[in-house]
Amino acid sequence: MSDSCALPAVPAEACALPGAAAPTPARAWASPSAQARFEILRSARSIAIVGASDNPARASFFVGSYLLGGSPYEVYFVNPRATSILGRPVYASLADLPVVPDIVDVFRRDQDLPGVAQEAVDVGAKTLWLQLGSWNEDAAKIAEDAGLSVVMDRCVKIEHARFHGGLHLAGFDTGVLSSKRQLISRRSTS
Repeated sequence: MSDSCALPAVPAEACALPGAAAPTPARAWASPSAQARFEILRSARSIAIVGASDNPARASFFVGSYLLGGSPYEVYFVNPRATSILGRPVYASLADLPVVPDIVDVFRRDQDLPGVAQEAVDVGAKTLWLQLGSWNEDAAKIAEDAGLSVVMDRCVKIEHARFHGGLHLAGFDTGVLSSKRQLISRRSTS
């Protein structure tokens, strides 16, 4: 019995499960190493969250909350439609910030990313950081051509917690540093 999908003449799409997502195009841009991401986070003093939301169910709110409570960074929120997030003022654009942010952490739609990259370049930021699920090589090119570091498809909160020993499998800071696995009690239910 032969598998027709193993033949070179059959396109990969023919083997895909019904309703499966289309294959992701090959990525030409190379992500920085873990050491490079660690250095970016270690040297940064300020982070601007572009696309920050005052909705506690949004990832940008969770990341902002974590950074305010569990990191050494000055955190600035950027959203032209909000006035206050987590008790902090919100700025309409990167140009309105009182400082030049070291990291511009972006929670925006794909088509907005090149524009945000140009804004980050224009204000003199050091790093353009696109959150999980965000990958835009045009935005990366704009930033890198201007000398910015670029991180895509990574979460600042997860990376910070990962490098500082507090990342739990659920993504929460446990506050416990240990290389030991937690032993779970196994009781008999007899």
